[in-house]
Amino acid sequence: MATETESSRRAERSTTGVGTAPPAPRPAGTAPAGPSRDTGTGGRLRGHLIGTYGLLTLAVLLFVVFSLVLPDTFPTLDNASSILSNQSIPAMLALGAMIPIVTGKFDLSVGYGLGFAHVLAMQLIVHDGWPWPLACLAVIVGGGIIGVFNGLLVEFAKIDSFIATLGTGSVLYALTGWITDGARVVPGPQGLPPAFTDLYDSKFLGLPVPAFYVLGLAVVLWLLLERLPLGRYLYVIGSNARAADLVGIPTRRYGIYAFAGSGIVVGCAGVLLAAQQQIGNPSVGMDYLLPAFVGALLGSTAIKPGRANAAGTVVAVAVLAIGLAGIQQLGAEFWATSLFNGGTLLLAVGLAGYSARRRLRAGASATRTSLSEPPTSPTSAPATASGQDSETRPPSAPAGQV
Repeated sequence: MATETESSRRAERSTTGVGTAPPAPRPAGTAPAGPSRDTGTGGRLRGHLIGTYGLLTLAVLLFVVFSLVLPDTFPTLDNASSILSNQSIPAMLALGAMIPIVTGKFDLSVGYGLGFAHVLAMQLIVHDGWPWPLACLAVIVGGGIIGVFNGLLVEFAKIDSFIATLGTGSVLYALTGWITDGARVVPGPQGLPPAFTDLYDSKFLGLPVPAFYVLGLAVVLWLLLERLPLGRYLYVIGSNARAADLVGIPTRRYGIYAFAGSGIVVGCAGVLLAAQQQIGNPSVGMDYLLPAFVGALLGSTAIKPGRANAAGTVVAVAVLAIGLAGIQQLGAEFWATSLFNGGTLLLAVGLAGYSARRRLRAGASATRTSLSEPPTSPTSAPATASGQDSETRPPSAPAGQV
């Protein structure tokens, strides 16, 4: 009888919920949690849309504004073809500079490498008599070798990427002067092979072929970085190299891959620059360094805010191209281009840092929210099971009691 009475009492307590903590009452004057959570979600959604597509919207707005101000010259097919053609090499160089940025490194040798690559291509074709396809292949492979050398300096010699690539760039500039003896490489009376110059001058579907080079390169980099393990490893290294080491990612090897990819892209851009210029100018490469980094850093604030990405870099280059074309057609002074690039670089670095900090704050806020939420059904299930177990075998009963 005593056993039945004790069991009935335990059953009554488990049924009526005695022993469980009642829900905490909401203080008077406070709003329910549901609407504030919805409001926060809406704010985060708006912030996400602005961060993702804000730069693309800016490009469209710039085009519309300049089209209204310059209706006879700006919104024309000739102007669009000119913009695509002139900005193809800066776009390729920006995509090349973006690859090491993914890993948190910088390749300051891209400008010097561009000058060296196009001078070397002209030298091999004009003075050494190489077939132009073989000369182009040699230049591209040479760019990859230079990138590997940069990677070795950074990953194994442990030299800061700024210092290592700046030193490599100075060496490349010296090699450029040595090859050309400080003079331009000018073709003879027969000129360059037409097939070589068509690499830049030809058109496809009514648009300049270099624009399709940029599009193809952007698609390849998007696939590598967003859809393959290589890209995920590079992004992990850029976020936290120590954590990448702990999970078994060979950070040194992939860092070298990033610099090698940058060097290959620079070699391709050098070949295209040689086909465009049709002369070898040993001092032309540095003019492309600042626009390349502006495009790469500004691109990290679009499409995938907070990290460098190929699509955002293309959008950033489009913003720069439209802005430069517009102010030049408005009759800006010669120094306006440098002012525009420098100001945009400062803005890009500031926006990139703000975007990264915003992502960190959002992650910390989400973590605090998840930790502060009260426990739900998963925590009550074990209590019920424990209650059933205590009914069948009371823990206080002595061993052997019936």
